[in-house]
Formats: sequence, C-alpha cells, structure tokens
Amino acid sequence: MTTRMTSAFILSLCIAGAAGAATEADANGDGVLTIDEVQAVMPEVTADDFNTMDLNADGALDSAEIEAAQQAGLMPA
Repeated sequence: MTTRMTSAFILSLCIAGAAGAATEADANGDGVLTIDEVQAVMPEVTADDFNTMDLNADGALDSAEIEAAQQAGLMPA
C-alpha cells in the first residue's frame, strides 16, 4: 500500500490541474491518461484500480476523475 501511495503521489505531481493540460505522464499529449500511460509511471496499478478511478468508463482519466480519485483516497491530494 505504501508503494502504491508513493507512486500515486508521484503521478499526481505530474498531472496538471486544468482539464486538457498535457502532462509528463500523458505520452500522446491528449490531456487524459490511459491505463498504459498510468502504468508507465505506476506499474502496480491494475486494470481494476484504473477502472475504479475511470468514473465514466471511457478508458481514460481526465482531470475531474483524477481529482475524484484523490478525494476518494485512491490518489493522494
């Protein structure tokens, strides 16, 4: 759990607060994070973990979903 929280913190540092903003983790610069992009910086994230954070089930995390994951304790603020 500590490793996951540490990795989540690192990921959260890479994610900009504004919707659509490019991040270091956003490999293709489209403003959202796919499971592949998340796993590139947090390899321990499972498909189930990602799906829990992907509230609209579109296969990508936008800034609102990242914020919701932080509020739910899935990622540190």
